Amino acid sequence: MGNDFGVGDHTLYLTNGGTEVFVDVLMLAVSELADTLWEHRFAALLCRQDQSVMGRGAVGFDLEDIDWGGSPQERDAAKDFVLRVLDLALRRHRWDELGYDPPFIENSLRRYREMVEAFDPAGVDAGERNPSLFPTPEEAATAMCVRHRILSAPAWWEDCVFCLSNR
Repeated sequence: MGNDFGVGDHTLYLTNGGTEVFVDVLMLAVSELADTLWEHRFAALLCRQDQSVMGRGAVGFDLEDIDWGGSPQERDAAKDFVLRVLDLALRRHRWDELGYDPPFIENSLRRYREMVEAFDPAGVDAGERNPSLFPTPEEAATAMCVRHRILSAPAWWEDCVFCLSNR
């Protein structure tokens, strides 16, 4: 059992353990970079991928379900942010704090980055998007876990992904 992240027929399938690592390294990066409301909403989407809360094999999202914005400028800024998050994760940002070595996640991050880079948010029909998957502005991850220095989404739970998994 595992989880899919991707767009349409192009998915990155990750085992449950791979998903945990994927979320961990992305949370470290997104917490460093998030500044705008949209960026904090994306961080909340990553918080929702925490299998210790949502269940193993019960997470994953399609890029088409993200609200990328209404204008070309908003869509470009959102996509650029996701690519910067992936790039920072690929540079092993704060991986020394994980308490484990994630040697296999780099290939998954590279593949996912290629998928995001090839994705055209302008081609998404808003009527076909599942609006319940992308966090609302009120659900944005705006709280910072003092202990782990990563964002959390208090609209769902008070703790961050590291606190919840007891890492």
